[in-house]
Amino acid sequence: MTNPLLSPSPLPYGLPAFASLTPGHYAEAVDAGLASHLQDIQAITDNLEPATFQNTAVAMERSGLLLDRAAAAFFTVVSADASDDIKALETELSPKFSAHQDAVYMNRALYERFAAIDVSDLDPESSRLVEEYLKEFRQSGIQLDAPGQQRLRDVNAELSRLGTEFGQRVKDGMKSAALLLDDAGDLAGLPAEDVTGASEAAKAAGHDGKYLLTLIQPSNQPAIASLENRAIRRRLYEASLARGISGGAMDVRDLVSATVRLRAEKARLLGFTNYAELVVDQQTAPHFGDVEAMLGRLAPAAVRNAQSEAEALAASAGHDLEPWDWAYYSARVRKEKFEVDEQALRPYFSLESVLSDGVFHAATQLYGITFHERSDLNGYHPDVRIWEVRDEDGHGIGLFLGDYYTRASKRGGAWMNSLVEQSSLLGTKPVVINNLNITKPAPGEPTLLTLDEVRTVFHEFGHALHGLFSEVTYPRFSGTSVPRDFVEYPSQVNEMWIMWPEVLANYARHYSTGEPLPQATVDKLNDSLLWGEGFATTEYLAAALLDLAWHVLAEADVPEDVIAFEAKALAGAGVAHPLIPPRYRTGYFQHIFAGAGYAAGYYSYIWSEVLDADTVEWFKENGGLTRANGAHFRSELLSRGNSRDPLESFRAFRGRDAELEPLLKRRGLE
Repeated sequence: MTNPLLSPSPLPYGLPAFASLTPGHYAEAVDAGLASHLQDIQAITDNLEPATFQNTAVAMERSGLLLDRAAAAFFTVVSADASDDIKALETELSPKFSAHQDAVYMNRALYERFAAIDVSDLDPESSRLVEEYLKEFRQSGIQLDAPGQQRLRDVNAELSRLGTEFGQRVKDGMKSAALLLDDAGDLAGLPAEDVTGASEAAKAAGHDGKYLLTLIQPSNQPAIASLENRAIRRRLYEASLARGISGGAMDVRDLVSATVRLRAEKARLLGFTNYAELVVDQQTAPHFGDVEAMLGRLAPAAVRNAQSEAEALAASAGHDLEPWDWAYYSARVRKEKFEVDEQALRPYFSLESVLSDGVFHAATQLYGITFHERSDLNGYHPDVRIWEVRDEDGHGIGLFLGDYYTRASKRGGAWMNSLVEQSSLLGTKPVVINNLNITKPAPGEPTLLTLDEVRTVFHEFGHALHGLFSEVTYPRFSGTSVPRDFVEYPSQVNEMWIMWPEVLANYARHYSTGEPLPQATVDKLNDSLLWGEGFATTEYLAAALLDLAWHVLAEADVPEDVIAFEAKALAGAGVAHPLIPPRYRTGYFQHIFAGAGYAAGYYSYIWSEVLDADTVEWFKENGGLTRANGAHFRSELLSRGNSRDPLESFRAFRGRDAELEPLLKRRGLE
């Protein structure tokens, strides 16, 4: 059979023909794509004509289309539906991708052609394209001598291997750490639908008649907020925190030490003091010191707020608090103090309603777009749903894929990625995916969400909008291809609509009766918004500061004792609260160790939230959910991708630079 990836997909919007793809197809297409991309680049460097924007920069943007197509499809299944064959192929192919990146950006002939392009008469987006390529050449080691380049190639290859191995061990570790229980009585307090989900999960794992509490990626597990049995809460909590640091085949400490040491060496080779400074050089933050200063300003106030919360929880509990008690008593205090029972809210938050009547409804009201489910199209797994997104005039914008349920073959967490990038140069429209890890209910039962899961659905769709609304010329600038410390900003803005009155009233309805969420409950929810912010901010900052602590180390300072270093780093940063672990501990901090990802960049969530909080103030000041406001945000920011400096896009939208005060107010840190 002909490999479907070797030619452009005939399906709408270039959606890959996943139903026809095998691991062998991915392997063949990636190898062919790597070779053909190098041939494309060879044609550019062999051109005897002087370098011009068209014959060099535009030719570069048109190169590697087979590789892009194959890699996008392959890495989608790697993260969302990885069989053993796919995992083995990932291990085989990841070093090839790393070596290929080096072959491109350490190509001196290619660099010299880019350096020779006359940019004086180019439009701003085209001029920026040349500047961004030259910057990537420099950050990839083009200035190094031959031995230095070879060493950097070796370092990059090994980092790629380590990141792949880390991700696979973490995925296996999360599965292994799931808590298997024999007695339904141990699940007292857990909502009925979650008990059913635990039963179904156990059955799927070969333990029919038992109950399996599966884990999510962060330290704190949702079930802890409901489980009445303190011993079970403790077991679940300790199983979560022990991931990756308990010995055996899934221990990642060797990978962490090796990764940090190699990243420090890479930074030194490229002329930076440490890896954190190298990363920040690629972001919107002016300097690493600005990042440190901001986190340092927030941490003491967050910890103070968390300690006040801890005292209130201990008073409610009537005994000394342990970490596995926090979420349970926090839910109880929220119920006592604000009369908000989060579990009682779940019947009002069915996934179907949150999607259709919440997320999609808000986007329609704000931007005029509509969503049309395409049951004739198939994703990479039966759970994947596909919608065609159309603009107000009826023309198609792109495809949106939603993959919401957890499974053993999917990595933890939630994310958005693109299968096809928008580009007017290539004539392509976007195909984007949202992935979550919601427990799948029993057949015929509704999927009822926690408020935190509702937030995640809105958040990830904000990323999707960033991809769908892209209107750039060059694929390099499309959608979410922006600096890491800017990419979270549009997704955080989209969370605004969760509690917006006309949006909430449209989707928050009881799944069986259709009754709206009572206004009295809505008022109490709004009153309780600041409750728990001390904990939430502290656990986040602990992870962000732990990330930076690993990435300011010199090669010689990388410790062998990962656990001791983690404890020392948190204490040194002032965020070592005995009851609040980092949102991610080193042993399962996939954001920063499973590939470069958010390495030395986990700070970006709160850096972006400064922009987000200021943007929410703008919407409130200008009438909220209106088509005019949506058009302004879309045209000046969401559509721009990285075609201009993202902070310039923010200024064009907001009329000024962002201010910190709205964030401090939102998180109770004034």
